[in-house]
Amino acid sequence: MSKSKASTIEKTTVPISGLHCASCVGRVEDVLRKTEGIKEANVNLALENAHIVYEANEVDLSGIKQVVKDAGYDLIIPEKTAKNEVNLKILGMHSPHCAGVVSKVLSGLEGVDDFKVDFSNEKAHVRFNPEILDEERIKTAIKEAGYRPFTISGSEMAIDQEKEVRREEFLDLKTKLIVAAILSLIIFLGSMTKWFPWTPALLKNHYTLALLATPVQFWAGWRFYVGAWGAAKQRTTTMDTLIALGTSSAYLFSLVFTLAPGIFPAGAGSVYFDTSAMIITLILLGRFFEASAKGQASEAIRKLLGLQAKTARVIRDGKELDLPIEEVVVGDLITVRPGEKIPVDGVINTGSSAVDESMLTGESMPVRKEPGDEVIGATINKTGAFTFKTQKVGGDTVLANIVRMVEEAQGSKAPIQRLADIIASYFVPAVLAIASITFVVWLIFGPEPAFTFALLNFVGVLIIACPCALGLATPTAIMVGTGRGAENGILIKGGEALETAHKISAVVFDKTGTLTEGEPSVTDLLTHGDFSADTVLALTAAAEKSSEHPIGEAIVGSAEAKNLKLDPVTAFDSITGKGIEAQINGQKIAIGNAALMTEKGADYKDLAKRAGDLSSQGKTAVYIAIDGKLAGLIAVADTVKDHSKAAVDQLHQLGIKVVMITGDNRRTAEAIAADVGIDKVLAEVLPQDKAAQIKKLQAEGEIVAMVGDGINDAPALAQADIGIAIGTGTDIAIEASDITLMRDDLRAAVGAISLSKQTIKIIKQNLFWAFFYNTSLIPIAAGALYPFYGILLSPIFAGGAMAISSLTVVLNSLRLRRAKISSVH
Repeated sequence: MSKSKASTIEKTTVPISGLHCASCVGRVEDVLRKTEGIKEANVNLALENAHIVYEANEVDLSGIKQVVKDAGYDLIIPEKTAKNEVNLKILGMHSPHCAGVVSKVLSGLEGVDDFKVDFSNEKAHVRFNPEILDEERIKTAIKEAGYRPFTISGSEMAIDQEKEVRREEFLDLKTKLIVAAILSLIIFLGSMTKWFPWTPALLKNHYTLALLATPVQFWAGWRFYVGAWGAAKQRTTTMDTLIALGTSSAYLFSLVFTLAPGIFPAGAGSVYFDTSAMIITLILLGRFFEASAKGQASEAIRKLLGLQAKTARVIRDGKELDLPIEEVVVGDLITVRPGEKIPVDGVINTGSSAVDESMLTGESMPVRKEPGDEVIGATINKTGAFTFKTQKVGGDTVLANIVRMVEEAQGSKAPIQRLADIIASYFVPAVLAIASITFVVWLIFGPEPAFTFALLNFVGVLIIACPCALGLATPTAIMVGTGRGAENGILIKGGEALETAHKISAVVFDKTGTLTEGEPSVTDLLTHGDFSADTVLALTAAAEKSSEHPIGEAIVGSAEAKNLKLDPVTAFDSITGKGIEAQINGQKIAIGNAALMTEKGADYKDLAKRAGDLSSQGKTAVYIAIDGKLAGLIAVADTVKDHSKAAVDQLHQLGIKVVMITGDNRRTAEAIAADVGIDKVLAEVLPQDKAAQIKKLQAEGEIVAMVGDGINDAPALAQADIGIAIGTGTDIAIEASDITLMRDDLRAAVGAISLSKQTIKIIKQNLFWAFFYNTSLIPIAAGALYPFYGILLSPIFAGGAMAISSLTVVLNSLRLRRAKISSVH
């Protein structure tokens, strides 16, 4: 939870138990949005959580929890640890014996009121008298017994608490499913005596069947009654209403038929305990598989959270201390050995290494790190050892921000989901109406036993309807798609960005630092006369070392990369508009344009044509004269990144127009555009005019994505339909963007668009399946085929079909886990 200092507005994302369908989502959102003090509420069925923005001085989490509880659901709020309680992670406590040792230590401490030790999770909860004992003394006593205790943070407790609640819910569902399946099988054998004539007479008895069906109906199926009652209190209906009404109808009819068969006319039917029991079992089976599949869908977040190191080796007062990650502060010096995870973000102080940053960027090749280079928490140190100074800890680290961004994206709603939400809000009442009409029509016009036909078709319509598939169609795909992107260094901020990205028709690249390296480098070196290339470069670099011009810096960098010796300069002069002149080892060196060569009497005509060619390619060429003689020509340019051309080619393959925007002169811009394959060049554009150029493209009917990395790109990123920021750029650019690329490779931008197209394709498939399923099978369940073909759909098959419908949508979304983002590899 984060709190704004300027106001009392707070944001939180909290788990909710009991969500099963789109109607549930709509109901919870409705009660939350009607609650005074809540500004915004978005409920996600796939993640089973709610993102809530609220006014802290008007409503608190306990109040919100009560509102949700009144609606028939439960908000899982992390319990706050009291001042007289502590939760400990005890490293080294691996067995019941270890737990016994720790228990003995705690029971022997004066002031310990109560404790619970769990060796399977290496945890202990201790309640104590703060007037007699404190947290540090408890930890010291455990440490003296040979274990390493750490205090568990509130965030870790919240994660653990949600995990435990989900685990208990899953085990409860599994237990009820197994029991219901066993009882339903026995009931089925007893009911289908024509199929199974060898069934014992006891099982054929209606009283026996009633006895077996009752726990299935009211124990295994109790969750449906709880959900239906919660909806009824809010004067609404959900999926649970349909299931509870449908199965209760079959069960109660059968029970009355068993207890008082005389009240029914002859041939009125038989008992349908098998129908109610099998329907509940099949729906529980569907929810069991759905819960398992949804667990796989949210794997990306779990993977990210699992990357975090638990401890750090901190140097304090000259000593190395192993501390839990929560105790690391900004400014700490931390040592990292080969093979270890880097615990938090910082800058290398001493030492060097190669670091595996694949968790962050998707790039498998380790990155070389030297003193002064940044290192990111949760990346892995491969070879050398180093010490670094921490800069960001806790919720400020890159990993924490990635987790937060992915969570928000997975919890967001795409515009395409609004249609599904609107339909879902009318769905259950419409199904109830259709089921009621079905019952009446069959009762009046149906063949004998009309009541039996009416009842079974009524139950069939109620059970086969599936708003679950509608509710899961979009959020499961968004959850898996954004998670897949995060694994490949593509962070998508929300469902809206994901949906818009698939419609992009034009991508605008900033030139400097995006298409190009952003720094000039030596591209060509031509010699003249008897001068060698190394001599020309060494003397030019020695002279330029006194210059602060970017061209000079590029030449010096090139010489240093070749380990050339740069002799000292004894005299230096900068000649405005022409170049520089220097004296080195008694030799006069002149570096500059043709005018300077003419002034110094150096004949440059032999290299003049080559200089013109280089200039036409967007390069800056300078002549070099030594003691009045032409010695050579050096060309410097901001070079195109290795992957830029490949990225542009891939965009063309997707049918997307590529535009380059730059403040550079048109000749330089056109040269780079020709090299890379750009379709349109916007040159000599001032930084403040970039957004206007984007607006102009949009006015021409283009859906525009802007890719940039600098502060001056932020307005254009915000103006574009989709802003794509390169993560190696500035925080301002990243903040203004919709998609962030965690590494400097433009092919990842293509990957983001490709992932968007694949995700939207899956969403459309899901929605088609959900609509097709409901619109085609509800009429069949109502008996529409009976007059023509004599076909009726058994309510048992309806229950199975409904379970398969939801599962199909989730499994289809899971295909995105294998989505090819070839442009990133």
